[in-house]
Amino acid sequence: MQRTGRRYARRESDAGRPGFARCVRSAGGPPASGRSCVGRRVSALSLSIVELTAAVRRGELRAVDVLDECLARIDELDHVIRAWVCIDADGAHRAAEAIDARAERDDPRPLLGVPIGVKDIIDVAGLPTLAGSPLRRGHVAERDATIVARLRAAGAIILGKTVTTEWACFDPPPTRNPWSRSHTPGGSSSGSAAAVAARMCPAAIGTQTGGSIVRPAAYCGVAGLKPTFGRVSRSGVLPVSENLDHVGPISKSVAGLALLLNVLAGYDETDPHSSDEETADYTSDMSRKDPPRIGVIEEFFAENSSEEIAEATTAAIGQLRAAGAQVVNIVLPESFAEVIEMHARVMAAEISDVHKQAFAEHPEAFGQSVRSLIETGLAMTQDEYRQALDRREQFADEMADAFGDVDALVTPSTDTTAPDDLATTGRPLFQSPWSFAGLPAATIPCGLGESGLPAGLQLIGREFDEPRLLGAAAWCERVFDFHAKPPLVDG
Repeated sequence: MQRTGRRYARRESDAGRPGFARCVRSAGGPPASGRSCVGRRVSALSLSIVELTAAVRRGELRAVDVLDECLARIDELDHVIRAWVCIDADGAHRAAEAIDARAERDDPRPLLGVPIGVKDIIDVAGLPTLAGSPLRRGHVAERDATIVARLRAAGAIILGKTVTTEWACFDPPPTRNPWSRSHTPGGSSSGSAAAVAARMCPAAIGTQTGGSIVRPAAYCGVAGLKPTFGRVSRSGVLPVSENLDHVGPISKSVAGLALLLNVLAGYDETDPHSSDEETADYTSDMSRKDPPRIGVIEEFFAENSSEEIAEATTAAIGQLRAAGAQVVNIVLPESFAEVIEMHARVMAAEISDVHKQAFAEHPEAFGQSVRSLIETGLAMTQDEYRQALDRREQFADEMADAFGDVDALVTPSTDTTAPDDLATTGRPLFQSPWSFAGLPAATIPCGLGESGLPAGLQLIGREFDEPRLLGAAAWCERVFDFHAKPPLVDG
């Protein structure tokens, strides 16, 4: 990759696993801070993406200054957090300078000047797509994934690639949780969630096959959205499981998720699973005033939650009820009993199909968790696989009836706060049912547990009804009014 005058050193991660190449910005002074048109100092790192792009559009912030603040924060913290595979400062500066050079104001592009991190299983032209695997060393993408092209067209600045677990599965990455370096950030969108939480970038893109957006976002105390299956194109995204893979945004706020989904959503003929269901304005219900009707699922989730998460969830639902939300209990369909097992079966069968040739030739190049998944899938019969797909369709149909008249279902986002164990990325227990059904799910921070780590509340919506889901999530977000920052973040 070509670089700007800022010097870069390329080195392997010291985390003990090969394949995580990192590009470290090693020189360059602190950035100039943005100033408003009346001389008031404005820090881009303190703004949501909605506020940030509005400030750039009004000329109160320069896109270059926003970018340089992000680069300075990466310089300051990424040697500890390890959220980034590489930073494309050269390309990012060209994009930022082009925005600042435009003569006209009121540029209508919705993500104008917003630096965004992209998970390293998603192609960005000219940058590596390594997927956390030694088998991908030296691979450089020739073209942008569909979603990256859409982000660029919307005025976003592609900052670089964020760390993923190996092949977006379970083997832990070198990334650390900004709330505590001894705790996992979750996975597989580890770098995306950690980078947003550490204020290295205002937004990032992740993927989810089981729980890989919702879980790391919850562990890191930020907002994340897994859209409806087929809502966002996966063309140019390395596959894990063709019937379970989703692409979605991570940001500091629900409004940021909605704005990003406005850009990401839409049919793509190059993705065979892309839906032609009509898109919507996902920001339309961000100022919702009337309290939502919320369906609480207690069975399974209550009994599998840690005491810390159970207490945080009870307190959060109490806050929502006190603020006027109508809270009703929802009973899960009988098919839920098999969901965890059936999800694992589909994922194993489909990832083994993706990697069977490489696994036959280089089994030693796969981490323990990925190897186990592939071996399970290779041993599976076609009848077992088809049965799991049938259960998926059944569960999705039964969940459509389970909603009744509620705006969203609510569960804890995770069964525990971030585990104090860097050998794990946590369990997808509370997220994988909705990946299996293809239903949209969002996580928002609802407070800190007794450990001082974030707890998240997960809201699940009807198929393709993200406007309603995000409107309910935005209302809940205002009730929780969560503004705590990781100890490493002071801006």
